[in-house]
Formats: sequence, C-alpha cells, structure tokens
Amino acid sequence: MASNDTFEGGCTCRHVRYRIKSKPLFVHACHCSWCQRETGTAFALNAMIEADRVELITGRPELVDTPSASGKGQKIWRCPQCRVALWSNYSGSGDAVRFVRVGTLDDPSAMPPDIHIFTSTKQPWVVLPEGAKAVPEFYKPRDTWPKETQERFAAVRAT
Repeated sequence: MASNDTFEGGCTCRHVRYRIKSKPLFVHACHCSWCQRETGTAFALNAMIEADRVELITGRPELVDTPSASGKGQKIWRCPQCRVALWSNYSGSGDAVRFVRVGTLDDPSAMPPDIHIFTSTKQPWVVLPEGAKAVPEFYKPRDTWPKETQERFAAVRAT
C-alpha cells in the first residue's frame, strides 16, 4: 500500500486488480439472510466508497444483476474468470457508490466494520466484539455516520 489512505485488492486469480484511493465512507458487516446466502458465509463485510475513488489496475469485472430483499436488486461486479465478487452497487446509492468486498483487499484487516447491521438474523454462534456498534436491522445514516462521511456522501449524490 502506498499510504494509509490507499488500498489495493483483487480477485483470487488476480485477473482483476483495483486500488482504492481514500479511506472508505463507512464499513458494514451485514448479517442479513440475503448476504449470508450470497456470500455462503455468516455475513458480508462491505466498504462503502465513491466509485471514482476505485481505480482498476488490471482486468475488467463483469456485471451480474442479482435480486435483493428490497426488491430493487443489486449489481454485483465479479471477475469474469474466477467469479469472485469484488463490489456491488445498490439502488439506494446508485452507481456512484461501490460496496467493496473487504475480503478482496490485500490487507482486509485495514477496514474493520464500523457497524454490524441486521443482527436480528445474525447466526447465533457469531459473537460480536464487546463494544461493537450493532443494530437489529438498518440505521439512520444521519444519526450514525461521522460528519465527513455525510458530507462526502452528499457530494456524490449531488453529481
């Protein structure tokens, strides 16, 4: 990594490589049953980041339209060779914000979750760290996000 605000990652076969050019807006550990099914594990760990701050280094991910609990669907961007999901776009944030799969970073420990969401459907054997911010469903960004995140998100929505 070039600096504390630059992160690199990619798929398993290394066909697609990307660089994130700033710290994320916010990081969700989503425990909803949809994320469990899509990832094949207990939760999804997604870093929200402005799309223009994600730079492709090599390769080009492929779009897979996927149903979602909201009924509005999500766009999952996958490596066309190994099929690893790299990021998603959700209808609420549009194409301007990517939800990067933290596990595809070269150093996933660089982006721990800011909040655990949909813990009402969390697997009972998943134990959250003491003091971790957690909510049973979703939350109000206005009440939860730091001021800088709110400003950055407002700026990206204005474009």
